[in-house]
Amino acid sequence: MAWLYLNPELTAAQAVVGARVAIRGEEAAHAVKVARTRVGERVSIGNGDGVIVTGAVVSAEPGELVLEVDEVRDEPDPQPQLWLAQALAKGGRDEMAVQAATELGVAGIVPWSAERSVTRWDATKAAKGRARWESIAREAAKQSIRTRVPEVTAPQSTAELARGDGLLLVLDPGGAVPISQVELPSAGRVTFVVGPEGGISPRELALLADAGAVGVRLGPEVLRTSTAGPAAIAVLAARLGRW
Repeated sequence: MAWLYLNPELTAAQAVVGARVAIRGEEAAHAVKVARTRVGERVSIGNGDGVIVTGAVVSAEPGELVLEVDEVRDEPDPQPQLWLAQALAKGGRDEMAVQAATELGVAGIVPWSAERSVTRWDATKAAKGRARWESIAREAAKQSIRTRVPEVTAPQSTAELARGDGLLLVLDPGGAVPISQVELPSAGRVTFVVGPEGGISPRELALLADAGAVGVRLGPEVLRTSTAGPAAIAVLAARLGRW
């Protein structure tokens, strides 16, 4: 199995068979010191934006690991993009959702400061929280050998979420439309809105509905905030023929 490391500076022009591509800094140190990657082993290097190259390692030092490319993947951004607006939640459940959603192919993640979120991010916590979610998404993308690392936006309020682009699908046990029957656009953004432990407040549901959001239900069960988003992404991934 090829292990994936990231080099955001890798361009499509550099991703050609026979070229030599490197990782440096923490990525190289992890590959050599922790994963104990050695010369001759096959690994992959991606730029997090659609390009992955694979090949045998020709040099392995803690400061730099170099491979010689023998395989290239350059994938377009799948359409429509599937996004997750995940309410802040206690007990690390929001982070669990970020990890699973990344593994399942989400294109972007919005930290949502919902009315009933027990966890709150002030200015200091917002910067640290976003960085934490970015790190989780990055590592999950590497683990799942994804060509793209999901974008993590700054935290948004309900009003900001309502003004967002594309189709909003609010996951609600009382939603009028089963997720298997919701109409999907051929391109653009589809964002799943997942509430916190206490659910989405009536005021928020009304605000989102006024913005054109569609209430959808997953089934008769009431899922945890850590489970609902990944479950919805899995359903649409199958509907869109990605699985």
